[in-house]
Amino acid sequence: MKLLLAAFPPELGDLKDDPPPGWWVDTTGVGSSTAAAATAFLLERKKPERVLFVGSCGAYDERLPIGTIFSPDFVLATSVEEERGESYRPSLEAVRWLCTWDLPFPHHPVVTPPAITRSEEGVRLLGRMAPAEHLELNGVFAACNVASVPVAAALIVVNEVGPKAHEQWVENHKVLGQRLIESLRASGALEME
Repeated sequence: MKLLLAAFPPELGDLKDDPPPGWWVDTTGVGSSTAAAATAFLLERKKPERVLFVGSCGAYDERLPIGTIFSPDFVLATSVEEERGESYRPSLEAVRWLCTWDLPFPHHPVVTPPAITRSEEGVRLLGRMAPAEHLELNGVFAACNVASVPVAAALIVVNEVGPKAHEQWVENHKVLGQRLIESLRASGALEME
């Protein structure tokens, strides 16, 4: 059995009610900590062969235009305060988590900040680390990496990170989220053994 996750039901489209054969479909909740806890719980309870996370994300700049589908090769936990030099993490803390199985989409790194970035300064600072931002992936990838369960993600850019992000997300996430699900089906990623 494989585990298909999203932060909340709308990002799963019709897969929530009609999962592909061999897949258990569930949600993690919103935010990195909640996603880590939910993923760890599901890994222990369901014992999946692998995990696939699907969802929407924001792009920091023109490297990933709205509508781009990609698979993160790694996720980096950081914050605007860290990038300004106003805070730091202990050197023992893991902040970079890897995708451990391959999807048939372009690969790009993703930043997971503690909250949605709204400022132009935040976009500039975090955009140096990766082209996209996503809130849950650090938690999902961390839980899977720690448990040695292969994990990948398929994301679609639905907004530009910054002051107008929420309005763009509201406008785009349903239609583009369905496009992501259709692309996953067409790619054969949901049929991989």
